[in-house]
Amino acid sequence: MANVQDSDAAPEATDSSAPRDGVIVEDGSADPDATPASQDALSYAEIRRYSRHLIMPEVGLDGQRALRRARVLLVGAGGLGSPTAMYLAAAGVGTIGLIDPDVVDETNLQRQIIHGTPDIGRSKVDSASETIRSINPNVAVEGHRVLLTSTNALELLHGYDVVIDGTDNFPTRYLVNDACVMLGIPNVYGSIFRFDGQATVFAHEQDGVRGPCYRCLFPEPPPPGMVPSCAEGGVLGILPGVIGLIQATEAVKLILGRGESLVGRLLLYDALAMRTRELRIQRDPACPVCGDAPSQQTLIDYEEFCGLPGHGQPVALFDDEIEPAELAARFAQGESITLLDVREPHEHAINRIPHARLIPLHDLHDHYETLDPTAEIIVHCLMGQRSANACYALRDAGFANVRNLRGGIRAWIDEVDSSLPRY
Repeated sequence: MANVQDSDAAPEATDSSAPRDGVIVEDGSADPDATPASQDALSYAEIRRYSRHLIMPEVGLDGQRALRRARVLLVGAGGLGSPTAMYLAAAGVGTIGLIDPDVVDETNLQRQIIHGTPDIGRSKVDSASETIRSINPNVAVEGHRVLLTSTNALELLHGYDVVIDGTDNFPTRYLVNDACVMLGIPNVYGSIFRFDGQATVFAHEQDGVRGPCYRCLFPEPPPPGMVPSCAEGGVLGILPGVIGLIQATEAVKLILGRGESLVGRLLLYDALAMRTRELRIQRDPACPVCGDAPSQQTLIDYEEFCGLPGHGQPVALFDDEIEPAELAARFAQGESITLLDVREPHEHAINRIPHARLIPLHDLHDHYETLDPTAEIIVHCLMGQRSANACYALRDAGFANVRNLRGGIRAWIDEVDSSLPRY
């Protein structure tokens, strides 16, 4: 049988007299005979590693050198940051910065593929850095195990060519946006929820035209608790892979100066229907940050801007909340309390607080007549957001004695009954 060679595999160079392009050989040791034409030259090992890039005219040697010189900062090493960091490392981006104050939790592993089971409890920055180096040891990783704030944002973002926003909360999104505008750094934005994702590029000038920023699209944040988080509403584990790779693609295109970026276009992705569509975004000349006469030229308190308390302070989602320990003590004393669970039936099947009556939030208005308007009603959900909305609805319907369980069933598990499964 004939020996068939893979047509996609390049034969090894055998001519030892060929000029060496770089000073590093494949095993990473210094080659004393190598005399690179410049510090920017690629080594033989790099040429082999990136060969599928180099044969593309849109990349080539110049493009690969640009990728190696590039400095990209990822804000968040979670669902979106995981695939973005891994593919940017494989592509040969020279320096990848990571900002994330959190540690790896078991609930992260369904979607945050840069981390593994042995990483539970480790710093996300440390775990992600290790994975990046295992993919490509040529990449320099700059880890920042800190919370991004108005105090440190400009210093941390300074010096990067592209910032990729993989955050999951409104205060940090506004903070990243404003800092990128002030520093003149393109902001590659992505967000995910359940089966839906979106991506675009903010704060970037293309073809001499200044593109919009995040505030041009969302001038004001939504009221606190109005938009559920992924922890509250869920997210398909595969979805951040799709959106994160779109962000990585946009970052590479910006570095190479090739193609048409998503500046001025918001890409919407519906995984359940497998459809995409676009919305045009225009820069607002009156935008307080990127407008023609910006009124805000310094970073502000973004928790206050979004109507939230400062970091580390509990968020009161309803004006009358009860602590889990107090509710448990009252149950132990035999008090008769109406406890409503406004989660979905599939959540109630995972875990439940004893004595709780399941009425999903969207069905609540159909059950008002079954509730005693004079009784004390305590409402809970997973983390307290949906139950707070239920409390407001009940109060508007005439139920005067309504309280929200602070922190939902998650706080109940943490503080009262750790035997229940956590999700």
